[in-house]
Amino acid sequence: MLRLLAALVLLGTLTSHAVAQDAQRSECLAMASAPPRAIPVNFRRVAANADEVAITYAGHSTYYIDTPGGVRIATDYNGVYQTGRLPDVATMNRAHATHYTLFPDPRIPHVLHGWGENGQPAHYADRIGDVYIRNVTTDIRRYWGEDSGGEMIKDGNSIFIFEVAGLCIGHLGHLHVKLDDSHFAAIGRLDIVMVPIDGTYTMSLDGISEITKRLRASVVLPMHRFATPLDEFMRLIGQQFEIDRRGGERTLRISRDTLPATPTVIILDGV
Repeated sequence: MLRLLAALVLLGTLTSHAVAQDAQRSECLAMASAPPRAIPVNFRRVAANADEVAITYAGHSTYYIDTPGGVRIATDYNGVYQTGRLPDVATMNRAHATHYTLFPDPRIPHVLHGWGENGQPAHYADRIGDVYIRNVTTDIRRYWGEDSGGEMIKDGNSIFIFEVAGLCIGHLGHLHVKLDDSHFAAIGRLDIVMVPIDGTYTMSLDGISEITKRLRASVVLPMHRFATPLDEFMRLIGQQFEIDRRGGERTLRISRDTLPATPTVIILDGV
């Protein structure tokens, strides 16, 4: 009897460990090498869907992502660009003050800095409600007051990836460098990607266009635009992307089933 009890305890421990490992597994990485799937184009449905994710452009590099399970995420959060209720998760990057705040509202339960401490890169692999959040770090230039002519800060920027409702959503942050094969491998497959297109403070339009083409996400959401002509960005990424301008709409409601069959740049109001 004691042996049986010990065996059951061991089995329970192993099962719990396996479930915990599965909970932390990235679906985006697991499916990155899977063959592309055919998905009907159907963006403008009126009826709500239990698997829909709502993505709202708030300003600059801040998008709000509302998950089916009720988790609200704000990207590159600095406390200025707000819409609706406070986020449950605020991701930040240290480029300059429009991308982070060291004094966020204390009611935000999860504040994720895209930079690490003591020379170590930030590392996230967290499940919060129905969303799994991880990051891929890149180097970043120094700015005023921190030896702006010096070497780049290693791992100072994070590409945050949000996996929810079968979707893989990436936010490139304040990207300053071209991505190499190791970055693309760590990112995995993205269905939706938020891309800075200022062409100056982050990286050149040529550089970000090449990254956008290689990621080949189903949906590209521009951000961090300033005065960049949208037509120039569209010309550089090529005819393989459709263009969908959403005048008067700041929120995109989308599910895995309504991803476009052809990669599409969706320009929400205010971008």
